[in-house]
Amino acid sequence: MSAKDILRSLIPSAVLSWNRRRKKAQVRKALTKKKNSGETWTKERLVDSLRAAGVQEGADLLVHSSMSAIGYVEGGPKTVVDALREVIGPNANLLMPTSPVTTLQALHPQEVFNVVETPSKMGAITEYFRTQVATERSAHPLEPVAVDGPDASMYVKGHHTDGTPYGSQSPWMKHLDSGGQLLYIGTTLINSGTSLHAVEDAIGWKSFSFPIYLERNKTFPIQLKDGRNVTVVTKCHNPEVSALRKCDGLIPLLETKGALTYVTVGEAPALLADAKAFKRVLLDAYKENGTTMYTPQGS
Repeated sequence: MSAKDILRSLIPSAVLSWNRRRKKAQVRKALTKKKNSGETWTKERLVDSLRAAGVQEGADLLVHSSMSAIGYVEGGPKTVVDALREVIGPNANLLMPTSPVTTLQALHPQEVFNVVETPSKMGAITEYFRTQVATERSAHPLEPVAVDGPDASMYVKGHHTDGTPYGSQSPWMKHLDSGGQLLYIGTTLINSGTSLHAVEDAIGWKSFSFPIYLERNKTFPIQLKDGRNVTVVTKCHNPEVSALRKCDGLIPLLETKGALTYVTVGEAPALLADAKAFKRVLLDAYKENGTTMYTPQGS
């Protein structure tokens, strides 16, 4: 466990809760000020911003997002999702993480994960997308993905049958192989680096010299979209190893190799990556230098 995590564990939960409320109040106050001054983002402005950033029509897009980072958006999450859908067009798939887990997987086993009803904890945009737009959601209890588009069923099929959240049947791995794009709006790899875990699985998690997953699997009860109840057995991350991640240390490599660029969406600093190149660059770097999210400079 890192020094930061140890310090956080010593702070009373009531104090942590108070601090979260304080920060949210500050964000709401800042957004209200922007609204009152006319600094608003409409769907049309966001469409222009996304296109200027390089989001491509016809390319499957996986989006991590921070609503507040964009600025004051007229119409809220609906406007953001509508803009994303307009830019990529009807023939492309839009994917978003909808994990019900907000902290380390190993510490928070779920009760029944209901594919239809269990909320996303990945922000307001993802929850709107999950409930109002997406036609499918994968059934893995730790890292489910909601999808809207012509290939939605393909993306979610079999996710819960993988032995980890990021295996060959996961939307994470399928998207890396799709030729699509990754968009991080107001967030970076260190707190939204889920596709990096799919790269780990592509390398082969048993290849690592340290245990990225706990030795013992966990079992979760799941209620599928059709109402059937099943159990899912899956690997969970090792929290001690998770605390060693240096995900953003991979950004310079990805940028130099042309797999990722810094962009802006609305007022949010953002990252846009080519999914196939993202995976290829990181696999090559691991083979050549032992580069991972734990050793971004190589081993």
